[in-house]
Amino acid sequence: KGHASELTSEQVVDTMTSFWDRFGRVVLGVVVAAVAIGAIAYFTIQNNERRNNAAAEKLAEANALFWNGDYERSKTTAEEVIKQYGTTANGNDARRVAGDAAYWKGQWKDAIAQYKAYLGKQSTGIVAQSVRRSLAYAYESDKQYAEAVKLYDQLVGVFERESSGEMLAASARCLEAQNNKAEAAKR
Repeated sequence: KGHASELTSEQVVDTMTSFWDRFGRVVLGVVVAAVAIGAIAYFTIQNNERRNNAAAEKLAEANALFWNGDYERSKTTAEEVIKQYGTTANGNDARRVAGDAAYWKGQWKDAIAQYKAYLGKQSTGIVAQSVRRSLAYAYESDKQYAEAVKLYDQLVGVFERESSGEMLAASARCLEAQNNKAEAAKR
């Protein structure tokens, strides 16, 4: 027969039964909780994806209106996207489109608010840098020269060489508007 250290099948069954009697409810609870969390996560991700896709369709319409020069309808459509889908990536991008439309309508304060809201949710990447540039232009147009100078100076070296020259010239323009000729000359 076997060694004394070998377990019999009967001992294994007894050990398993004893474990189940002691911890079965806990194990079952953990498994049920894990399945529930997984299901909630799956349905949340699916719902967010559907919302982001719906926002993308409406945002495409706002974008097309903008590029066709219909800034009023573009802004209104973008604001609808923000209202319905503001928590999605495309909902946030609608803030950029609404800001651009407001800018081209001469509504500087509204453009500033939209650009700042966009950057509050998305502060990195090339699109965010472009929004920062648009924000600087909006500040300058609204005669908030000090704010514009800060952004223009931050954007030097971010884009290609010609844009850096443009940012330096814009910063100098704002400094001259503040009667700060010495700093303007440095730029």
